[in-house]
Amino acid sequence: MTRHTTVLVVGAGPCGLAMAAQLRRLDVDVTVVDAQSRPHTGSRAILLWPPVREVLAELGLAEEAARAAVRPAALHYHLGSGGSVRVPLGASDIPLVLPQERTGQLLAQALADRGTTVEWGTRVSRITPAADSVRATLTREADGTHEEIEADWLIGADGLHSSVREALDVAFSGARFPATFLLAEGRITGTTDPAGADARNTGGPGAAHTAHLSTQEIHYFLARTGVALLAPLPSGEFRLSGAVPAGTAATAEHAQALLDERGPGGLRFTEVRSVALFSSEERVAHTLRSGRCFLVGDAAHVHSPIGGQGLNLGIPDTRNLAWKLAGVVHGRLRPSVLDSYDPERRAVIAQTLEATGRMARQAVAGPVAGRVRNLTWKLLQVTGVLTRFYAPMLAGWRSHYPDVLFGAPLPDTERRTGRSRQRSLPRPGTRDPRWTPRPTDTLAGRFQLFTHGDPAAPLAARAARLAADLPDLIAHIPSDGGQEHFVLLRPDGYVAASGSADDLSRAGRRLASLVPALPSGTPAGEGRSR
Repeated sequence: MTRHTTVLVVGAGPCGLAMAAQLRRLDVDVTVVDAQSRPHTGSRAILLWPPVREVLAELGLAEEAARAAVRPAALHYHLGSGGSVRVPLGASDIPLVLPQERTGQLLAQALADRGTTVEWGTRVSRITPAADSVRATLTREADGTHEEIEADWLIGADGLHSSVREALDVAFSGARFPATFLLAEGRITGTTDPAGADARNTGGPGAAHTAHLSTQEIHYFLARTGVALLAPLPSGEFRLSGAVPAGTAATAEHAQALLDERGPGGLRFTEVRSVALFSSEERVAHTLRSGRCFLVGDAAHVHSPIGGQGLNLGIPDTRNLAWKLAGVVHGRLRPSVLDSYDPERRAVIAQTLEATGRMARQAVAGPVAGRVRNLTWKLLQVTGVLTRFYAPMLAGWRSHYPDVLFGAPLPDTERRTGRSRQRSLPRPGTRDPRWTPRPTDTLAGRFQLFTHGDPAAPLAARAARLAADLPDLIAHIPSDGGQEHFVLLRPDGYVAASGSADDLSRAGRRLASLVPALPSGTPAGEGRSR
């Protein structure tokens, strides 16, 4: 007999687990399979910026993740020409430094707590899309047995070499980044000699003084011969990474040589637990959706690891898709809302690829370009650009969506009418650290409408009526005092609308366009359930 599931998730890395856990939180039936016999091990992606932290919070994992992680207070750029640039990380920008293995364990536990476990050693060998379902053949690697499964929806989260993407015949265009990186992890001891490092990198003498390397900062050494990353890990170890010449071997000796050549001096690996070489690619799938099949994470896009944006691009794919798909499954949203997944995420993918590509090119810059880079960093620090724009960009606050959620963008006349919106309010399609959804389960999958001002004013009354008309779609969260305004947040944390009472009326009409037509005679807000 053919097994049935609402959603089949192929791949149980962090993105697949996050996708499944969010769907289960939204009461969607999920089956998760992975061709590997057991979970991946190793640190791999270690930086969890706010977009991932918000998902962890919604799944009830925030406190446990924070206890297990390092929370760096700053990004510290040591310039080979002398001096350094320190970029403080405010409360809204701080990432967690947590090995990917531990992130996966937390997500798997959140999924298990919601009644679903991963079927390991199960490969998807054939996918047959249909108009209203997707059929797949599952092969158990342990004994070679086969099983047919029919899913209403299928999500490919199976990485760079995605079998789902291949089965759907989706092109994956791009190119390999022209550099090889060495990555080593282990214990480091010693005191640093920053001036001595400057002398090695510039050919000049350095003053004799030493300093301890902060374990509460992520360090970047911008040396004459290249860039090296040194990041503290929760275990008390450090990660060292940098582009290396062709022919470099993955050995402890070469890891120490990289640390000596580009680091601050005075540091030695007392233990190298792991060392490897890797290269990166910049590729994007030609479509992130094919009928009832979707691609997320590395199955949809890959890019340079510089800037630590890997999971911070992949897991937000799942956050964008989960509430939309759950809304369609439960009949709260029109299926057309799923058309927004590809253009929205493709826009952020392009923004991230541009940023990481620029950082990667700086990391392999030659001596002349390196000097220009260092001077630029000093200028950016003096002008405050690094704190105001660079840190929020890494933290995901600068990403933005096109106006496609409600179908066609607002007509120009409505845009002009809506320009009365206060300049301090966030624009639709953006993220803002002042406005984040409350992560309670009772609000899961719903738009959150925050209003401020006089509770007896027209804005509050209109907001209450809107929430009453669409109770499955929107929750009203009022606040007394302050200048009258509202911010409407999507379930994934992006701004859907903001402004005055008149702007809310327009936003309400657009929200209503997402809702399926009710049977004749059914009052608004009734006839739908989670």
